[in-house]
Amino acid sequence: MATDTHRAIEAVWRIESPRLIAGLTRLVRDVGMAEELAQDALVAALEQWPAEGVPRNPGAWLMTTAKRRAIDQIRRNETYRRKVEEVGRDLEESTPDIGAMVAEDDGIGDDLLRLVFVACHPVLSTEARTALTLRLFGGLTTDEIARAFLVPETTVAQRIVRAKKTLANARVPFEVPQGEELAARLSSVLEVVYLIFNEGYSATAGDDWMRPALCEDALRLGRILARLAPREPEVHGLVALMEIQASRTGARTGPGGEPILLADQNRARWDQLLIRRGLTALERAEAVLDARPGPYVLQAAIAACHARARRFEDTDWARIARLYEQLAATRPSPVVELNRAVALSMAFGPAAGLALLDQLLAFPALQSYHLLPSVRGDLLTKLDRYAEARVEFERAASLTRNERERALLLDRAAACSSRGLKPGAA
Repeated sequence: MATDTHRAIEAVWRIESPRLIAGLTRLVRDVGMAEELAQDALVAALEQWPAEGVPRNPGAWLMTTAKRRAIDQIRRNETYRRKVEEVGRDLEESTPDIGAMVAEDDGIGDDLLRLVFVACHPVLSTEARTALTLRLFGGLTTDEIARAFLVPETTVAQRIVRAKKTLANARVPFEVPQGEELAARLSSVLEVVYLIFNEGYSATAGDDWMRPALCEDALRLGRILARLAPREPEVHGLVALMEIQASRTGARTGPGGEPILLADQNRARWDQLLIRRGLTALERAEAVLDARPGPYVLQAAIAACHARARRFEDTDWARIARLYEQLAATRPSPVVELNRAVALSMAFGPAAGLALLDQLLAFPALQSYHLLPSVRGDLLTKLDRYAEARVEFERAASLTRNERERALLLDRAAACSSRGLKPGAA
């Protein structure tokens, strides 16, 4: 029975903790203090619920308990007397049933959105934003975050502690930015969410090709953002992109965890529910567009081209090439040009793609990027230039930090030696 209660507490905490921390941050104006108060409420639940049972409204119970702890803490500091009165008013009318004592806070959705912008504030490094966001919204422990990104737990713990101190010292306001600042700050938020997703979709390092749990965390964050910011096309675009990409998860690895290239994937294993959700999110993004589509809407449109093709051969590569051209104009990047080269090669032949690819060799940002020699090796193979392709695959293998990907690239290099490599696209 106690085990069932602890499982229930864990489930409640995963769902309610972001809302709880957001509501508390509004009251105490300090993310670090808000998380500590939320953790205190969790400890109280672990102590009381096994004996008393899970309350009818567990989220309200946790919020009430945390607010009471907030009052106790604020009372210990006379300079916060005004805040004591402000927090205390929320609890003036109490009843014996603690579950009914506090209904859901008005504006809790606004509080969550404010907390997203605080956690992803540009004053923090990308690594700190990522760790803090996963901690506050993903409900992950420092150990889980460390294992996901293959860094020491102490490193993650230090990043989170420093992030909270930085936010407090910078007096980052608990608000949603307005006007031009909103667009700039929203870009930072979406960047963090997509970074989390990408690390799950194609792990940077380690023994696993994918970490689906990180994809799920990013999707949950994206869906929350879509509910909180329904008029922002880029939010819907990111959700669409992640839903469609996540739909391929079951087809991207073989029985032993080895990567399966897009051209070789069994599309019957693609998750049609996620594809439908992704296409619906893309429609929502396009419905609220008031200007040219942004980078996430464009990338979602590219993903939709793949999702709509029943077979790899049916893919509308010419449209994908045009979309990448738009993306390059919207957000210039050598990585975007690399992807455009792939699309051009599929639409107009490998020589067309290689011509663009060779222009990218001088970009410093791509010198240690393993996908440049990997793609170049693929195109050289299609041109029957096997010796050159083998060199490229071996170079790519030396640059990647993912063991599964390294094995795949070395296999392709070996196949070039015997002139038996089967072409594919990543």
